[in-house]
Amino acid sequence: MAEQAVSKAYRHDVRISTRKVMIVLDLIRDKDAKLALGILKNTPKAASPYIIKLINEACASAEVNFGMDKDKLYISECYATPGRTLKRIMPRAKGRADRILKRTCHITLAVKERA
Repeated sequence: MAEQAVSKAYRHDVRISTRKVMIVLDLIRDKDAKLALGILKNTPKAASPYIIKLINEACASAEVNFGMDKDKLYISECYATPGRTLKRIMPRAKGRADRILKRTCHITLAVKERA
């Protein structure tokens, strides 16, 4: 049996923490692409706009490069991994300083065609 084509989309160094992105990705895993877009448009999380863009990119790529049917696409794989951490200093009382960690992440999303 021939292996099914997979269209992947990546977004690197997104300025949001991995934990926050994974909460949103868990909502759409293994859902149809259109349903996932509907869920994300009504989800008030900071990661939603980034993931909407990724789904649109992956679907467009699947349609153009692999000739897949847009209506049969579903989210087959999605995950976020930690990216670079920006280290900043915040002044505190008595001349001390605290370190502020501004986390980033890499988001990967793949779509396949349902059989």
